[in-house]
Amino acid sequence: MEAGATTVVPGGRSSLERSAGGRMPDRVLRWGLTALAAAILALLAYFFVRLIGQSEDALSRFGLSFVFGNDWDVSRNIYHGAALVVGTLITSAIALVIGVPVAVAAALFIQELCPRRLRGPLSVLVDLLAAVPSVVYGLWGVFVLIPKLLPAEKWFASTFSFIPWIGGGTVTGPNYFIAGLILAIMILPIVSAISREVIATVPAENKEAALALGATRWEMIRMAVLPYARPGITGGAMLGLGRAIGETIAVVLVIGNAPLIGHHLFNQGYSLAAAIANEFGEAANSQLHSSALFAAGLVLFILTLIVNVIARYFVVRGQHGRRTAGATGMTVAPVGDASA
Repeated sequence: MEAGATTVVPGGRSSLERSAGGRMPDRVLRWGLTALAAAILALLAYFFVRLIGQSEDALSRFGLSFVFGNDWDVSRNIYHGAALVVGTLITSAIALVIGVPVAVAAALFIQELCPRRLRGPLSVLVDLLAAVPSVVYGLWGVFVLIPKLLPAEKWFASTFSFIPWIGGGTVTGPNYFIAGLILAIMILPIVSAISREVIATVPAENKEAALALGATRWEMIRMAVLPYARPGITGGAMLGLGRAIGETIAVVLVIGNAPLIGHHLFNQGYSLAAAIANEFGEAANSQLHSSALFAAGLVLFILTLIVNVIARYFVVRGQHGRRTAGATGMTVAPVGDASA
């Protein structure tokens, strides 16, 4: 029999070719997964359309001033949510500034510097932060963080009063900073977990090449690990931002719930999610109030979608860059070689 020859079975098909019945599980799996993906998209579209319908009264009455006006007064039925949007963005930005460096540092330590036998337990400990209920974080912030950090906040505000928005002014207990700090702790597990997974994908030959050229451990991390993992870390940070934007109960307890734009870091504020949680019960008696809260949910939904789209962009861009670099080849210059 000649090499490569195949046996023909009854029906005129090759013995290596699967029958129609044998291929059916693959088709069912493909159709099932396609249907699930389409159902998720349909559900998102339904949420979006439903929110628009429920918020129509508020949007038709206030228009763009709902987002850019700064006057949220339930007693007068005036709903301009700039203070809510600003509070949401400020607390989320504080969470990113504090939480992402700590999460990435923890991921680098666990993956690159930690003894191998301790990697598993430390990873589990970091991930367990995600299992703590948000109300527990909020209560911890109220009874521990606010009284303990108040003297330090007053000192910081008076010492750095020359820095606009950061220093000066009257320091209150619940404020933007406490809310951002709580959110930083809450996003740490997801950012750290994604960063660990991305750092683990760095090719060993990249790290070994840097060390062989005389790089220290830190220089190897800076030159070989971080550039390769940067897109994934950025995507993880954006997903953490989406988590911070939508957080409700913990923020309700520590932000102060004042529907005003604070003049400095240690002022009380409000957020979109906090307003929905606080006022939805009493809004049942007012159609305009209820519509305004749905409009706040719509703005929150759009912000979350934007954050996830940006995260997806960075992940796809990083994957494309790595494929391009792998196809064209890269030249690694010795450490300290100025001609590289």
